[in-house]
Amino acid sequence: MSSAEGVTINQALSGIKVLDFTQIGAGPLIGMQLGDMGAEVIKVESPGGDIGRKLGPPWQEGESVVSMSFNRNKRSLSVDLKKSEGVALIKRMAAQADIVLESFRPGVMDKLGVGFAALQVINPGVIFGSVSAYGQTGPWRDKAGVDGIVQAVSGLMSNIGDANSPPMKVLVPAVDMVTGFISTSAVLAALRVRDATGQGQHLDFSLYNSALMLQLSAVTSYLSSGELPLRTGTAAPYSAPNEAYPTKDGWIMIAAYHDDRWLALCNLLGKPELAIHPDFATIPKRVANRDALMKELTVLLAHKTSFEWQELFEAADIICGPIADYNMVMQSPQLAHNGVIVDTHSSVAGLVRMPGFAAGDRDAQSRVRYGPPALGEHSCQILTEFGLSQTEIDGLLACGAVIQRA
Repeated sequence: MSSAEGVTINQALSGIKVLDFTQIGAGPLIGMQLGDMGAEVIKVESPGGDIGRKLGPPWQEGESVVSMSFNRNKRSLSVDLKKSEGVALIKRMAAQADIVLESFRPGVMDKLGVGFAALQVINPGVIFGSVSAYGQTGPWRDKAGVDGIVQAVSGLMSNIGDANSPPMKVLVPAVDMVTGFISTSAVLAALRVRDATGQGQHLDFSLYNSALMLQLSAVTSYLSSGELPLRTGTAAPYSAPNEAYPTKDGWIMIAAYHDDRWLALCNLLGKPELAIHPDFATIPKRVANRDALMKELTVLLAHKTSFEWQELFEAADIICGPIADYNMVMQSPQLAHNGVIVDTHSSVAGLVRMPGFAAGDRDAQSRVRYGPPALGEHSCQILTEFGLSQTEIDGLLACGAVIQRA
């Protein structure tokens, strides 16, 4: 549909039904983004719930804040797939689903009787997305893995920190996040194929492959040069100055590696001779002599605050920014303008604030239809919408195949 027809991003997937069996981070992020774009996402959980619900601190009224951050715009259905009635229910629901997402180890959904092969017979157009550590095939297929482990084995952890630091990881679950973002794009492409051909497909989403894609420039540089990257802390390995420097009251990140900005920086610091110094005259020279350059600039930057330098640098079109903590970020006028932080409501935790789906425009709040659900909160409501009678629902509740939160 064209924008002239009044369809916004948060309505783009209206009418699309998603059964989301995923847990913890990467998979739930896919479902959440589809929900942000208007899809009706059913979070299908065992009676014990998504493992992510056990991750914390922090907790808010007993609910995992980490889990809630990945699960807005979903409703929760609690089903016991160890019961035949639960399996039969999922097959019945899958007949109406457009997308099924799962993040068990490869083969688990098949053993449960609700893998792609079984569901495709029921619904040839179903798009089935499997999230795993290393993919559905290959020598590492059956290995378990989570974000931190994949950061380690993909090479990412070896490149973080400085030359003297121990192995370090990205504090946020970077591999989970990039897997979720990449995989959502693939699901949207598969929907387009399905709409054109009527055929669904099985999509294989691997944390390992996504971690390598995250390191696109670093891996490509290694394949070109054969040289292992050096750990350079805040510095970009391919340009300088492009790193964090201490100031009178904190730190500031400076990216002044283009020739015109390098010259402007030297002039502003009262050291124009640095711009033509044989060790610093070009980007390759500055990268090769980064330690010496760091010493020179550190002395010059120590006399003013980060804010004072920021004002001077921005006036000279030198790219920079202070190293902000979350207290500073939340006070940012740009954050307020962009409307990135949205308010959601949990029936258990109450008000939960988080970054919203902020692509396309500044109206992220309008895309919040549901807050993060409690386990089994919507079971009966969902089954009614999928066409089950009250007698059928009562039977599923009685045998324990479905759990409805009181």
